[in-house]
Formats: sequence, structure tokens, C-alpha cells
Amino acid sequence: MDQVKTGELIKRFRTKLGMTQKQLADRINVSDKAVSKWECGNGCPDISLLAELAEVFNTDIQVLLSGDIDKNESERGNMKNLKFYVCRECGNIITSTSEAAVTCCGNKQAALEPIKAEGDDRLTVKDIGGEWYITSHHEMTKPHYISFVAFVNDNSMMMFKQYPEWGIDITLPMFRRGKLVWYCTEHGAFYQDM
Repeated sequence: MDQVKTGELIKRFRTKLGMTQKQLADRINVSDKAVSKWECGNGCPDISLLAELAEVFNTDIQVLLSGDIDKNESERGNMKNLKFYVCRECGNIITSTSEAAVTCCGNKQAALEPIKAEGDDRLTVKDIGGEWYITSHHEMTKPHYISFVAFVNDNSMMMFKQYPEWGIDITLPMFRRGKLVWYCTEHGAFYQDM
């Protein structure tokens, strides 16, 4: 922890909330001199106070420890950079339009990095009169199955949750362009252009 950077960040958060040093100190049961010391870079909050500080500032402990806020640039609704996160513990699927700090079941989640599907890994896509019909011969057993299939284009995303022992049987409106992204519980994420 860089005490100068963390102190500057505490001051920035506190002033943004319109709090005095005394108000912050009272909220977390320390002296206002302690808050002043942190903000001047002459010391750091005790580790036992980080959770309370993070709650007061509506941030993450990791942000306080790093002393830095990495703001994502606005994506303005652009879905081309959509990130998928899948928790291996509970199967939760989380998406974001840019990098994000994601945790689930107590574990930090990394964004999936889909690879281009080739040959037998590709999903079968058929035009059935104005709609796409998507199927797969992929194994769909409890330990090995496709968890989700998503259609992503430049302004929208449609996700289809899949379950073990069910076949993939998806119908979606025909769009001009986009890509399919899916996640296999054993082999990771894939994509194919449409």
C-alpha cells in the first residue's frame, strides 16, 4: 500500500461525499487526527478499518489498497468489447462492456477469452425463413456441457442459458451481422462470426 496515494484517495472520496475529517473519523470510530495523518500521507489506516472505509466510500478494499481508481472509458453502448465472466463455483454468468473487477463466491473472476471455433467445435446455424436455428452436437452431460450461448452484435446481446443433459435448440431473429459466443465447462469460451 502506497500511503501517499491511499491518503490522496481517501481525501478525494471524503470530499466528494461532502464529509469533514471529523465526520469520517466518527463514522469509523477513529480520531480526526488519524484521518488527517492518512490524508497527508504520513500513515495508513489499520487493515481492520479497510472494510469500513470501503463501505463508507462505496468502493472496494482493493481500490483503497492500490490508491488508484482505474476508470473505464465510456463504451457508449458498444457491445463489441463485451466481456463474459463465469464463476466455476456456482456457474453465475456476469457481463460488462469493458474490463471490470468481478468477484463471485469469494473468488476473483477473469474475463473469458473466447477463441475462434473451428471444425467440430462450431455451432450449427441454419436459416429457417427469417430466423437463425442454432444447434450443436456438443456433449451435454453434467460434468461437460455448454453453459450458455450468446448472440452479440454492435448494440445488443441475447443470452441463452443451457443446462446439462438438454440439447442446444435455439431460435433467434436473423440479424445482418454479429457473433455467437459460448462457454464449454471443460474447454472454455469460443466464438464464431455470423
